[in-house]
Amino acid sequence: MSPEPLPATGRRGFLRGAAAATLGVGALAGPAHAVEGGGLPDFAPIPAASTGPRMNPDGYHVGRIAGNLYWVTDSYYQSMFLTTTRGVVLVDAPPTIGHNLLRAIGEVTRVNGRPDKVTHLVYSHSHADHTGAAGLFGTDVVRISHAATAALLARAADPNRPLPTVTFRDKYQLRVGGETLHLAYHGPNHSPDNIYVYAPEYATLMLVDVLYPGWVPFKNLAVSQDIPAWIKAQSIAMDYPWRTFVGGHLGRLGVRADGALQIRYMDDPEASTRSAIAAVDPNPFFAKYGAQGNSWAIFKTFLDAVADAAAAPVAAQYTGVLAAADVFTKDNAWTLLESLRIDAGVLGPFGVRP
Repeated sequence: MSPEPLPATGRRGFLRGAAAATLGVGALAGPAHAVEGGGLPDFAPIPAASTGPRMNPDGYHVGRIAGNLYWVTDSYYQSMFLTTTRGVVLVDAPPTIGHNLLRAIGEVTRVNGRPDKVTHLVYSHSHADHTGAAGLFGTDVVRISHAATAALLARAADPNRPLPTVTFRDKYQLRVGGETLHLAYHGPNHSPDNIYVYAPEYATLMLVDVLYPGWVPFKNLAVSQDIPAWIKAQSIAMDYPWRTFVGGHLGRLGVRADGALQIRYMDDPEASTRSAIAAVDPNPFFAKYGAQGNSWAIFKTFLDAVADAAAAPVAAQYTGVLAAADVFTKDNAWTLLESLRIDAGVLGPFGVRP
């Protein structure tokens, strides 16, 4: 399914977007500093299949997924919204998109003639990188989340992430102006509160920080708090009958083949990590750093060596297939190694002493 682009606007925004694309998403937020040593590392080119639509002159893309369902991206983050006869239902408000969410909604509603006011805002989870622009929509909005999200936001006390006004624990059906979203909680994964947002009429699932269409998962398996549950969430996502996937990150939508490919990517480092735990000789690490009484050095150097050994064949296999396979596969292998040790009991040299 190809989303339908909407027209681009504004030369000034193009200059801003070009600068951001060159310097990085946070480059214009504060003073610049020279890189020590005069250079940055080189990485493999991004596969063409991993790229999405070009950003418009204001630095974002908005397109139709199907019917009255749309998505917005700045190539770093994604949001999704439904236009209804009563107003707009927005899912997440990433701060890097920020005010461009309002511009995107305005573009769409000017074309389809529906109200442009955001009346409902769904939080996928509590993390500020996905919800930190929620304050832009004022107080006159129904904010919906899992109950755990409410508790986490109350602790954060962040004015940019107002507390939800409606919460649920297992399932919630949101019906607004002739449109429907099914919200569901299937247990912790990336975070304790991350939910599945399904638009049944449009066969579209939004699940943030779990599947990364066209790319390897973000560093350390998306910095997830429960790695076994995060891995399981990939299969739960695939159980939904979706055709289009909104993952919350990067610049394109997903199709079912993307989910299957990530699951294969995760199977391969698990196998190579298990092999590396058994294959890497721990004795040199214990001999050198044990004599110094430096226990943390033993752990660090051994675990890094296992992660290196586990990541190398996987990165080589997926470079050119999944974007950034050479960027984050070692970090992901390291996190998988730790999960295998502490969650699955694959302890290697740190097992039961004979």
